[in-house]
Amino acid sequence: MSKKPKIRVIALALIHRGDDFFLSLGHDPETGREFYRALGGGVEFGETSREALQREFQEELGAELANISYLGCIESLFSYKNTPHHEMIQLYRADFVDQQFYDRDVVPFQEGDRTKEARWIPLGELQTNPDRLVPAACWQYLDELAL
Repeated sequence: MSKKPKIRVIALALIHRGDDFFLSLGHDPETGREFYRALGGGVEFGETSREALQREFQEELGAELANISYLGCIESLFSYKNTPHHEMIQLYRADFVDQQFYDRDVVPFQEGDRTKEARWIPLGELQTNPDRLVPAACWQYLDELAL
């Protein structure tokens, strides 16, 4: 018997350094598509999305966040590894407490047992390849934050 798909609730943060945004690089091995996504993770039962955001940044990057403000909710339906997914994203704007995260162009981080990397991606690069930013609904917030 197959497992019934579930809607996943996650919290993500848009963090910017001028016109650069701190995003993780992702890759779908089935399609070969590379994409960028804000960092964060799943909301656990009994915690708020804001608490989940802070916990995920602490677990994955050892980073504390400040100036956290809620931007909105995005519903995202997508396919990854030829499997349909459905996420409810609580999107925040935030800053790093530790300046060292702003000084590094690439920051490796742990996601479970995998090492991934986050980078400061210039808005102009994202605008050149707008389909690489996922979910696409993040665009309305990126444009506002970069002003």
